[in-house]
Amino acid sequence: MRILSFVFLVILTTNVMAQNTKWHKNQVIAHRGAWKKNNLPQNSIASLKEAIRLGCFGAEFDVHLTADSVLVVNHDHDLQGMKIETSTFDSLLTKTLSNGEKIPTLFQYLNEGKRQNKTKLILEIKPSMVSKERSLLLARKCVEMVQEHKIQDWVEYISFDYDILKEVLKLDKKAKVSYLKGDVAAEQIKADKFYGVDYHLSVFQKDNSWFTKAKSLGIILNSWTVNKEEDMKWLLDNKVEYITTNEPELLFEILAQQGK
Repeated sequence: MRILSFVFLVILTTNVMAQNTKWHKNQVIAHRGAWKKNNLPQNSIASLKEAIRLGCFGAEFDVHLTADSVLVVNHDHDLQGMKIETSTFDSLLTKTLSNGEKIPTLFQYLNEGKRQNKTKLILEIKPSMVSKERSLLLARKCVEMVQEHKIQDWVEYISFDYDILKEVLKLDKKAKVSYLKGDVAAEQIKADKFYGVDYHLSVFQKDNSWFTKAKSLGIILNSWTVNKEEDMKWLLDNKVEYITTNEPELLFEILAQQGK
């Protein structure tokens, strides 16, 4: 009887865990976190928390490697005038974000992100300004840290560097990677086993055959950085899977109006 009770408890626990790992089903990806409305620092822990609070499908963020090999979260290649790649982490800590935070490490960011399981972490690997080798090193370190945290299901990867994404797939064949630059055809994306493309809105506006091509090839479409209502509606009408925006609240309003 005790054995049966134990088996039932294991099955029940497994089912609950499965239910709790269902990601939000909407098209909203908060660009650099949800920062704009509340004037939070971009790519901060606070902007990540706000994206999670809003119920976004994903929170996008950018990762660099310091001179002493610390992975940090910041959009630009410099932090308040200090070049990240040629600065030590301790030297970057002399700078303070507008809300009092220090520049987050990827370790801290992932730790915060894995406290929940509804909002995906969209990790942009920033190409190095120093060398291709350093770009690939950054890719490897990002994948290793995600694996160490055991949150592969939480994380999807994006980059403007095609080789970075191919390196990610070498390390994790199941990783979801999407290319940002906008200069690779759908057929090549499919051949290289990428999850999708995350192209600027203008790419789709110039060639709206992307919508039918992507669906026929099973490629996921995301578009950045979309902040105008008419552009959001146009993309939604064309059934893109995701929209990356600085205005997640506006996109949620539109989705609510459309009953989605």
